[in-house]
Amino acid sequence: MSRPTVKSMTHQRTPGGRPERVRFGTFLAPHHPVGENPVLQFQSDLDFAAHLDRLGFDEFWCGEHHSSGWEMIASPEMFLAAAGQRTHTIKLGTGVVSLPYHHPFNVAQRIVQLDHMTKGRAMFGSGPGALPSDAWTLGIDPLVQRDRQDEALGVILRLLRGEDRFSHESEWFTLRDAQLQLLPVQDDMPVVTASTLSPSGMTLAGKYGCGVLSIASNSTEGLAALPTQWSFAEESAAKHGQSVDRSNWRVMLSFHLAESRDEARSQAVDGLHRWHNEYNVWTLGRPGAQHVEDKWDLLEQSTAGGVAVIGTPDDLVATIRRLQDITGGFGVVLGFAHDWANRENTLRSWDLVARYVIPEINRTTANQRASMKFLNDNQATLMAGAGAAVMQKIMADDRASAELMTMMQNMQSGKDDRSTTFRPGGGVRDDQLPTNS
Repeated sequence: MSRPTVKSMTHQRTPGGRPERVRFGTFLAPHHPVGENPVLQFQSDLDFAAHLDRLGFDEFWCGEHHSSGWEMIASPEMFLAAAGQRTHTIKLGTGVVSLPYHHPFNVAQRIVQLDHMTKGRAMFGSGPGALPSDAWTLGIDPLVQRDRQDEALGVILRLLRGEDRFSHESEWFTLRDAQLQLLPVQDDMPVVTASTLSPSGMTLAGKYGCGVLSIASNSTEGLAALPTQWSFAEESAAKHGQSVDRSNWRVMLSFHLAESRDEARSQAVDGLHRWHNEYNVWTLGRPGAQHVEDKWDLLEQSTAGGVAVIGTPDDLVATIRRLQDITGGFGVVLGFAHDWANRENTLRSWDLVARYVIPEINRTTANQRASMKFLNDNQATLMAGAGAAVMQKIMADDRASAELMTMMQNMQSGKDDRSTTFRPGGGVRDDQLPTNS
């Protein structure tokens, strides 16, 4: 199997000239086709977290859902606690806790416990709730979900900061003399809000000075909205005396990589077809989603305009660069976890991201390339000096000199078919070899 290559590209730099490091992670909703043993599926997801940890990814996020069949993690905190036992360095985030479904005090307690159980690797992400079926089951009016997320988040942040005891009266929860008995291990736990197409997520992030998780950026509409989305966060932050940082903006991308585009396409086309028709169209009835009969036609639609990258590491690098330019910059690339390909090829896809995409985006191998080019640019001078040094030592020793002369005679007479290139040491130039005279 051939080793893929990644073309060198330009990179954004800080005002001081140092390249900015983009962080990489995954967003596991999860989206798993119905039919696999749930016990084994949970284990596979935990194995996936361990795999990304071994590859050096920065972040792992998983969501909260209570219906649809495909999305089976009801408690992200419980799942991440188990993942924390199998991982070492990767940060583990709730992506996201649906705040209207919970008493805010309990949410704060659980995220603090997760931070302790993972030794300071927890990240707290919140949202209003994604599936209408979940809100319906819990008897929650969709029109109040975003306001309730806002109210709950403000209370949770006060608790996480360890403020003095306070009370809070609401139409849906009550706190009396509330204070956490344990605070997070981290002094500054990452906190993010989910953002889709509406400005509410970005506005909320600006209000509280939080990070953002853009989870609609793997759609045509989501990509189109990205260039203007960050302005909502900045305007809200200015209004509330807060600040927001693009390094805490997480943008989600859908991709499947292989050594060639043809391989990637053939590996992903059937799973993508099922995911779209069975999940988006048949199960959710997502607005605007239409059943597509031809799987190859769907693949073309899905990859048009960079909505999904199904190809090589080079293709993903180009997409990330383009999105950085379009949006003005973001700090984290989150790959959408899916089952478009089989498990072996899916893990290989993430392996290719770690081995080739991340180093190129973050210029990890830039100095290696510079070192290689320096030798190429100066090889004549460098090899002349090395060759002269070798010959000096050979000619200073009678036996070594005689052996070299014998070797050269054999080569000239055809008795020795070895190359005239001297190994190791990079070769000896013909004009440095002794003559018979």
